[in-house]
Amino acid sequence: MEWEAVIGLEIHAQLATTTKIFSGASTAFGAEANTQACAVDLALPGTLPVFNTKALEMAVMFGTAIDAEINKTSVFDRKNYFYPDSPKGYQTSQLFYPIVGTGSLEIELSDGNSKLIGVTRAHLEEDAGKSLHEKFPSMTGIDLNRAGTPLLEIVSDPDMSSAEEAVAYAKKIHSIVTSIGICDGNMAEGSFRVDCNVSVRHKGEQKLGNRTETKNINSFRFIEKAIKGEIIRQIEILEDGGSIPQETRLYDAEKDQTRTMRSKEEANDYRYFPCPDLLPIVIEDDYIDAIRSKLPELPDAKRQRFSEQYNLAAKDAAVISGNRAQADYFEIVATSTKDAKLAANWLLGEMAKTLNQNDLQIDQSPVDAQALAALLLRIKDNSISVNAARQVFEAMWNGEGSADQIISDKGLKQVTDTGAIEKIVREVIANSDKQVQQYIAAEPDKRGKMLGYFMGQIMKASKGKANPGQVQGLLKPILDSLCN
Repeated sequence: MEWEAVIGLEIHAQLATTTKIFSGASTAFGAEANTQACAVDLALPGTLPVFNTKALEMAVMFGTAIDAEINKTSVFDRKNYFYPDSPKGYQTSQLFYPIVGTGSLEIELSDGNSKLIGVTRAHLEEDAGKSLHEKFPSMTGIDLNRAGTPLLEIVSDPDMSSAEEAVAYAKKIHSIVTSIGICDGNMAEGSFRVDCNVSVRHKGEQKLGNRTETKNINSFRFIEKAIKGEIIRQIEILEDGGSIPQETRLYDAEKDQTRTMRSKEEANDYRYFPCPDLLPIVIEDDYIDAIRSKLPELPDAKRQRFSEQYNLAAKDAAVISGNRAQADYFEIVATSTKDAKLAANWLLGEMAKTLNQNDLQIDQSPVDAQALAALLLRIKDNSISVNAARQVFEAMWNGEGSADQIISDKGLKQVTDTGAIEKIVREVIANSDKQVQQYIAAEPDKRGKMLGYFMGQIMKASKGKANPGQVQGLLKPILDSLCN
């Protein structure tokens, strides 16, 4: 009998506020441990929380972006648990009355099909601190800088049935929260973390199997690996006659496997109750409408516009529009060069490859959009070849100067003088008697495939500087003249 997976995701998007959700402490990343935790974050006696309304605005922005229900009244609850990185002994969250209710979004899959995924809710909550183990072999250090950082937890319906669908959904949420500017989406810094709920059942069954929750996965590749591995693990256990305990698990990237973290608590174990220190949040239609009117262009609309305005292939438009910084970068290059196809090819080719090699995002690239546009203009005006442009790009990445400066310093400017190029072409032909005779003896429709040898020798003789288009325009007529 066949098995099928049932998958739901809980995504924690760190909201891009400058201060925490209930205090004025900074949310900046990378500060020295425990330097950004104030009296409220430390839960010192007598302190009271003050709600950061910017977090509310950002939550409503997300809800309107996915056309979800926005609850006019939402309430903060205390989720009680004891853990060293939570000095309050509870987490302030929203269980019964979240700010964002039900919604949905459509994902696109590699086979060209799409699927509608339900969003159960999105609620505001505060982050916990961080336990540190690396520097303390026999102890655990606690850094409370992150405690109180505002999070929007986005909970999906269990509508996904494969790792591919889960990754597509996570990427879609990522593209939305970054496009509307409520989260920087930096997974390496923990700004966008994903919990994967996975269960399996026999295909056609309606009853859900016991699920496991794999916590805090911080890359799309690891989401895919963790889910695939967990599906296989659960099926093997069930086929061997075992059972799946409901538990929380962690993904070990080095071993490419999940492992038990703790047994899974039910909601009533947390003893939720409304937070007595925070009043209910009440908003009006005018507030929601004002936020909706200020929403920037959303990824789906941008993708459609890129396809139509720039005549991009659907796949290229989807990839470029999926990240706001990348989309902005592309538009600058496309506008400056007046060549959207060339801009897309370089952005998805040389730029993407180099960013991946250096584990950087597009907004961290040492080659900004105007600098890349300046380089591509030199390809368009035949100043340099594509191969030379790759050398220039590498040098620009390494901080060696502007495109024009590097072209000049390295002597990479293309030879476009027709007389000079013809001289090189004739010299190569004169020194390639064997290949010339083979060309002459070949059937006319087979000769085109034989030009590669000559092109290679000509480019070698010119040290890559001869304009390939001009070479091709001269080479074939000269060779064909020898066949008569």
